[in-house]
Amino acid sequence: MKNLFFITLLLVMALSCSGQQTQQAASQHPAAAEITFSFTRQSGAASNQYAIWIENAQGQHIKTIYATRWTANGGWSQRPTSIPLWVDRSNLSGMSSAQIDAVSSATPRTGSVTYTWDGTNSNGELVPAGDYTLILEGTLRWEDQVYYRAPIRLGQGEATPQISIEYIGNLMAERSMISNVSVKVLR
Repeated sequence: MKNLFFITLLLVMALSCSGQQTQQAASQHPAAAEITFSFTRQSGAASNQYAIWIENAQGQHIKTIYATRWTANGGWSQRPTSIPLWVDRSNLSGMSSAQIDAVSSATPRTGSVTYTWDGTNSNGELVPAGDYTLILEGTLRWEDQVYYRAPIRLGQGEATPQISIEYIGNLMAERSMISNVSVKVLR
């Protein structure tokens, strides 16, 4: 009975130490970025789709932070104009259901939304310090798109990068779908 108690105590201590080491490693990582924006749901079809992801300096997809569930769960094959750059860069067609579920959820309600990148790649591994790009792509209506891009330099400390914006298409009313975008590099 004493041996069972001793083994249980050792196991509890080992698990406790493991959790502390994981938290310590995460807090020491030089990477984290946050994107905040105002989202205004649009009425009608072929809208309200967006994705946020990280690319490295070579333009390779590193990690999807968020994607709207409709597009991620097959809507992209029904409507190829729904966040097409993310669909292509993320290799969505090659993702498993579990991988898709991990990055997608329902389209949010109108209001301010915030997403955080934890400095890891799609496999959960910490990425090295260096240059990355945070991309927010939105499908405003049918083939009308918006792209926000923010350069992120990990390992240089806190920063507020300048965000570039590109609209494709002519619809002015739907441009309110995503607005007031800000990005912060936290570490």
